[in-house]
Amino acid sequence: MVSTAPVTGAQHIANTLHSLGVTVVFGIVGIPVIEVAEALLAKGIRFVSFRNEQAASYAASAYGYLTGRPGICLVVGGPGVIHALAGVHNSMSNTAYPMLLLAGAAPSTDSGTKLSFQQLDAVAMLQSHTKLALRPPTLAQLSSDIRDAYRTAFYGRPGCTFVDLPADFIQGSLDERAPIISAIPAPPESLGDPARIDAIANGLRNAQRPLIIIGKGAAYSRSESHLRQFIETTKIPFLPTPQGKGLLPDGHPLDTSAARSTVLKSADFILVLGARINWILHFGTRFSPTATIAQVDISAEEFGRNSTSPDLSITGSIPAVITQLSTSPSLRNFSHPESSEWRQLITTSSTKNTKKSLQLAKTPTPAAARMTYHRVFYLLHHTLELLTKRENLLYVSEGANTMDISRSTIPVASPRSRLDAGTSATMGVGMGYAIAGAIAHPEKRVIAIEGDSAFGFSLAEVETMARYKLPVIILVMNNGGVYHGVADEEHEWEKVRTQGPGLPSTALGFETRYADVAVALGGRGWRVRTEAELQEAVRQAWAWREGPSVIDVVIDSGKGGKLSFAWLEKKEEKAKL
Repeated sequence: MVSTAPVTGAQHIANTLHSLGVTVVFGIVGIPVIEVAEALLAKGIRFVSFRNEQAASYAASAYGYLTGRPGICLVVGGPGVIHALAGVHNSMSNTAYPMLLLAGAAPSTDSGTKLSFQQLDAVAMLQSHTKLALRPPTLAQLSSDIRDAYRTAFYGRPGCTFVDLPADFIQGSLDERAPIISAIPAPPESLGDPARIDAIANGLRNAQRPLIIIGKGAAYSRSESHLRQFIETTKIPFLPTPQGKGLLPDGHPLDTSAARSTVLKSADFILVLGARINWILHFGTRFSPTATIAQVDISAEEFGRNSTSPDLSITGSIPAVITQLSTSPSLRNFSHPESSEWRQLITTSSTKNTKKSLQLAKTPTPAAARMTYHRVFYLLHHTLELLTKRENLLYVSEGANTMDISRSTIPVASPRSRLDAGTSATMGVGMGYAIAGAIAHPEKRVIAIEGDSAFGFSLAEVETMARYKLPVIILVMNNGGVYHGVADEEHEWEKVRTQGPGLPSTALGFETRYADVAVALGGRGWRVRTEAELQEAVRQAWAWREGPSVIDVVIDSGKGGKLSFAWLEKKEEKAKL
């Protein structure tokens, strides 16, 4: 397909993205990319303008995960690229968040010593941080370079790619026919080595304590229907990683999340699907030393990392490999016995751990006391249950206690319906993710559960939500601190501030009024202290769909609490030696 009339460089970029099937672009405009953004809008492509390039880049990366196609982020050169590095790293570290970054640049004729406006050799800087970084040599080459970068972002292991857009290319024109590339098909499915398929199938069948670990790579590859059939047929217990949750609904009889420590140290054959053996899985140090670890991943370089068995691992598409396993002779008619000692051990451990968590959640808040994380999340979940089905919700969570406790207490029932801080444990992703979720899935309601520290990274994006009328519901867990606050009363907080060494590094302002900020930015806000106020605020926020709602939940500060990080404990280090 070709255009017959001359077009500007900005129009050429818009035409190229449109031909690739792009329908939305995230970013912030400025000279010279404002012309590109206007050309996108004229072409019918939605441009979502943010308040900070970090949030825009986070949104683009999350949009790639949610849709399976690269999210597009458009920023100015120089500082715009620097700020967008946050999303670049997020895309690369999570390896299931494909993203294409487009950035303005100084004219192609300006040398490195000219010191042009916002001049930066972005290609040189980003080559070591992306899958591909390009600067087209000519305007005529621009379309094919964007196509190649777009394809590279989600072919193979997903990640980030970059294309530099010199100002003279954007403002130039193509006097001759401007070729426009065609849409790019989804990556082809790849099958696993049949010999290794048989070996893994035999391992699962003969294991006394088999376990399947489900990672976000399985979620990204749309494996839910294949996995559900496979697990419900074989009756093999499974453990989802944080973003592997939802491929089978939380609370499934074979879900071992409530017995996580027990199954990791006791399983004798573990099949890892789309997850890396990194800090989230304790580098494999909590697996039994005699366990066999098989792995399925799109990238063979993962095999052998931290205790996996390279000779039992498979490079392939997870849905295709699961189908192969399902039809293998060893598993075709296999069902792990429900009466096995393994299933009984899991049930016993799950019951014990769940009892403690439920006790914390179900205990009403005493009069004059502040609510706790567990109680807030219990009330939130049960209030939402009366308003809609679980499948209609998409959760975003960030903040240490906020993220960890909400993950274990608020169940999800559908795939890719929970986003969190991810592999890099990145704070500040929440508002960008929430915007991406609301745009990628307008049929769902986004519930963003934010620690007060995490919310502060990107709270200005509430105005972005208000401008585009995105009905995101945001809960801010206001304990006045990073991890823990320092006081439950203002006079106590003031005493800490003025005496001794002063406020600790983890302290935030006392009961910062986040609901008021939300109203100032165009949303609605509620400050709640009691259980009744919380439930009523959730109901009112649910009923309002003209923009964002912020529920500022004043909770117990946790003052004096000990900071601990299980994955950094010394015993973990000893276990690796």
